[in-house]
Amino acid sequence: MVTAVEQRFGRLNRLPKTIEWLTDNGSCYTAADTRRFARDIGFLPLRTPIESPQSNGMAEAFVRTFKRDYVAFHPKPDAATVIQSLPAWFEHYNALHPHRALGYRSPREFMALSKKL
Repeated sequence: MVTAVEQRFGRLNRLPKTIEWLTDNGSCYTAADTRRFARDIGFLPLRTPIESPQSNGMAEAFVRTFKRDYVAFHPKPDAATVIQSLPAWFEHYNALHPHRALGYRSPREFMALSKKL
């Protein structure tokens, strides 16, 4: 969590605004210490509903797409290289990558069009 926050926002003690943190119900995510730490740094810990394949399926679909379209095609000599590459990959995914479910628009294009309607 700390690495992800620092990569996105730099070194700080708390996120500038609360961000929802959605996880599955794995023991590492439901542990009281983990959830307390997440709240302390500004996350709102949320879990997918138990026996809800739809919400877990969305997360797994994202991971599968991300691995297929980004991770598989870029050099990965070490973990540091991957960590450094993530912001650019996420930016491309959100700003430029066409998504079939969004009419082959990127999420940002889709959101911009939705706001105009």
